Amino acid sequence: MKPGCTLFLLLFSALTASITAHAQLSSSTTTAPYLLAGSPTFDLSISQFRENFNRQNPDLPLNEFRAIENSRDKANLTRAASKINENLYASTALERGTLKVKSMQITWLPIQGPEQKAAKAKALEYMAAIIRTVAPLLTKEQSQKKLQKMLIAGKGKHYYAETEGAVRYVVADNGEKGLTFAVEPIKLALSEIWKGRIDDKKQSLSGDESLYCFTDHAALTSGHLP
Repeated sequence: MKPGCTLFLLLFSALTASITAHAQLSSSTTTAPYLLAGSPTFDLSISQFRENFNRQNPDLPLNEFRAIENSRDKANLTRAASKINENLYASTALERGTLKVKSMQITWLPIQGPEQKAAKAKALEYMAAIIRTVAPLLTKEQSQKKLQKMLIAGKGKHYYAETEGAVRYVVADNGEKGLTFAVEPIKLALSEIWKGRIDDKKQSLSGDESLYCFTDHAALTSGHLP
């Protein structure tokens, strides 16, 4: 069996029970889906995820992830990040104990000047590669088109999400503060799995504050990561 197909089966083996809510709104904040009690994980530890990603994308390496000690929600999960370059980072939310991936994110911190175009292009390469990691049947071109479509739909939105099958794709566009793209597993009801199809769902939220906090940008840029 091809490595990509094997990964595909591994990713979906842990996705059971009912569909997780996209987000729960309070008076002023939104809880990210992966923070909700009982939120699912991909059936891969962060080490396995990184190993698979690097094998499939030798020109887009992910370095070792380091825990972010000042995580505000460390009682419920472990946050970790990996520096790709000065303006591009990978970060993740992990299930405590197992270190299985609840959310995998790529964050681009925009830069000004002549290097901006190349820097953004590199960020989009990583984002498209993350899509292919959880949807290995997609070609490179298909993943790039899918990403562009979601970035257009999520432009200027603090939280925009689409679900396809057992995967949630999230765009958090905070303008000059950064652009984050994430992939997350969602739980499926057995009836939906038996049907063999799930309708695509889309959701966008807006507000004065960032409604979807992927990682601590201060920690990313403070020099704590290699």
